[in-house]
Amino acid sequence: MTASTDTAMLTVERLTMRFGGLLAVNDLSFTVGRTDITALIGPNGAGKTTVFNCLTGFYKPTEGRITLRRANGETFLLERMDDFRIARHARVARTFQNIRLFSGMTVLENLVVAQHNVLMHASRLTVGGLFGFAGYRKAEREAMDKSRYWLEKIRLTDRADDPAGDLPYGAQRRLEIARAMCIGPELLCLDEPAAGLNPRETEDLNNLLLFIRREHDIGVLLIEHDMAVVMEISDHVVVLDYGEKISDGSAAQVRADPTVIRAYLGVEEDEEAPEVAALVSEAVPGAAAKAKPARSKPAKPRKTATKSNKPARETGQGGRK
Repeated sequence: MTASTDTAMLTVERLTMRFGGLLAVNDLSFTVGRTDITALIGPNGAGKTTVFNCLTGFYKPTEGRITLRRANGETFLLERMDDFRIARHARVARTFQNIRLFSGMTVLENLVVAQHNVLMHASRLTVGGLFGFAGYRKAEREAMDKSRYWLEKIRLTDRADDPAGDLPYGAQRRLEIARAMCIGPELLCLDEPAAGLNPRETEDLNNLLLFIRREHDIGVLLIEHDMAVVMEISDHVVVLDYGEKISDGSAAQVRADPTVIRAYLGVEEDEEAPEVAALVSEAVPGAAAKAKPARSKPAKPRKTATKSNKPARETGQGGRK
């Protein structure tokens, strides 16, 4: 269910991002409810990661407003803030498509280092830490306690002293999410957290995200291509195609939306989706029962932006999507 602008923790209004002549995101508006899991989905090149980069300060939007309201009543205009201030003051944490752990540090150290700002403040820029002031010792104990708490929740307590780079892939994904949680975020942004996971690891991820939402009262915004994950845990789904929003609603509403089905199957707007019952059941779980009857005509390949007058797909630097 879409949160109203008044009750949403994050409100994106008419967000537009251009890279020279490339229109990556066009007039996008949506909201993220407090304690909701909101999924941002769409075909490759739809502009999803560009949206994340605008939310977290890596890019400055060409147009639009991004408003975050913290639980304590503070309001932040993210499009005007530097990335480190968004993390520190607005309490927005993110992960990336490619795992970015400190592979040479231990699992425990990866969680402690996420609390660097708190420890540096308590140490009075190293003086307190050097002389072991009481305030620093207290902050250090709290940082270790929080780190051990998340080690237990991601079931890696027995690997605390192992290098993070030695962990299996799925465990590294969970560690990256736990590290993001160690900064105490109110909004957690996850870029394809289920990418490369096997079914058991995917189930562990789902359980972790549901636990975070339930026990820590934070909002989760995720980009994900695994539709089973999206449909199982999402309260709200926003669908992008060519940088524009084509659907916005609950998982049940979105998976039965013909516009979404066409975008994923790559057919024209005036065409029926070929063999839609079989294809949609695989690509978008649960939608097949509501799809129209199949036609024997083969699907046309997806047209390029130059032929359909739609914004071009993002390509080039930074792995933008």
